[in-house]
Amino acid sequence: FILLKQGLIDEYKFADEQGVCDFVKQAGCIQFDPIDVCGKNAELVLQSRVKGFTKAMLNHLLYEERKLLDYFDKNLSIISTADWPYFARIREAYRQNTRSYDEVKAVTEEIKDTIRKKGNVCSKDVGFNKKVDWYWSDTKLARAALETLYFQGDLIIHHKKGTSKYYAFTEEHLPAAILTAEDPHQTEFEYLKWRALRRISAVGLLWNKPSAAWLGIEDFKAAERNAIFTKLILESKILQIEVENIKDSFYCLASDEELIETVLTNPTLAARTELIAPLDNMLWDRKLIKTIFNLEYKWEIYTPKAQRQYGHYVLPILSGEQFVGRAELVNEKKAQRLVVKNVWLENGVKTSSYLESDIADCFQRFATFNQCELRDAATWHHR
Repeated sequence: FILLKQGLIDEYKFADEQGVCDFVKQAGCIQFDPIDVCGKNAELVLQSRVKGFTKAMLNHLLYEERKLLDYFDKNLSIISTADWPYFARIREAYRQNTRSYDEVKAVTEEIKDTIRKKGNVCSKDVGFNKKVDWYWSDTKLARAALETLYFQGDLIIHHKKGTSKYYAFTEEHLPAAILTAEDPHQTEFEYLKWRALRRISAVGLLWNKPSAAWLGIEDFKAAERNAIFTKLILESKILQIEVENIKDSFYCLASDEELIETVLTNPTLAARTELIAPLDNMLWDRKLIKTIFNLEYKWEIYTPKAQRQYGHYVLPILSGEQFVGRAELVNEKKAQRLVVKNVWLENGVKTSSYLESDIADCFQRFATFNQCELRDAATWHHR
């Protein structure tokens, strides 16, 4: 069910730019991360699901068509532009309180004047190099001010050049109907119900437990979560799912009941072999994935080298209904070469010519996605 919902098994259910928009609408958001070893996280999520996906498609939808938008959901994410009204509470919270508030307020009008003159700016364009207190670490006042205006909704990301963000006035790039729409939720409880449904849809199945899948939802502790799950069940918006040999209950959207019924008929599904992103929606709850798929996965990019079990940037390999291994791949951009450094097979997975061929085909598609030649020099590790 999860794999069909995610579009990771059988024929591709998402294709081309429309498929990107359809998946984002279903998932609510794709988590953004700027690290680019073999593609950024959002790009990796989409390449595994969307037939014909290219990195240029995402850039086009974000910064030209503006059907998609960079904003907060599960941390910094990519969302549908149509969802802008639903996040009014986040924008208002940043208007009421942000770090270095007085310093930022003092330079806001001058920065806006600069944007009016130039159209879009990055932090280097506005000066203000004084260091101020900021969320991740002390930063230049220019960056803090631009990000504050972005958090508040006055600015959006106009485009990116490498890791630099260029900001422009939101009102000049988003439709007035979206910007003037009222918050669809009259109460905080209704808003939290909407966000819970959104996260359940993002993963496919979730349980009523503390989880990284709820990150970015404020005030979502056990009492609030229990009340929301109870209400969603009473309103027939979610279904409780029991899985043989698993003691915990899971929940899916009631609108996915037809897909559950399809799965229970044991259809014959065409297997695909795909590389899965480290912050993929399906992997948001690591304990849930361990319980269902027996995959124990940790993104080791922030783990000290001596303590890593695998590598700096390692992607799980999904083949059919099973995670069969994980791979360490590096895009050597100057050489235009994708290097497969290591492949680790999961416990109990036996290599075969068929599996090796499927994985090789997957690596070749991944090289094409990265616009590289493939250099498969992998060391295969058997656990």
